[in-house]
Amino acid sequence: MAWTQKDIDALKAAIATGATKVRFADNREVVYRSLADMRSTLAEMRAEATGTVQRSRYVAGYRSNLS
Repeated sequence: MAWTQKDIDALKAAIATGATKVRFADNREVVYRSLADMRSTLAEMRAEATGTVQRSRYVAGYRSNLS
């Protein structure tokens, strides 16, 4: 999802006031379980908006016991 600055501002305002319910620019309403969830989402939103999202990479490996 592409986050907008308005979405980020809405979440920041909710965090500042202690609210757990946020209405975003596209009229979606989200209820967060905790402040930690809100802060985590805010960090993801900021990273995505600035283009600094780090993606995880997994590399499969194996070890043979045949020697």
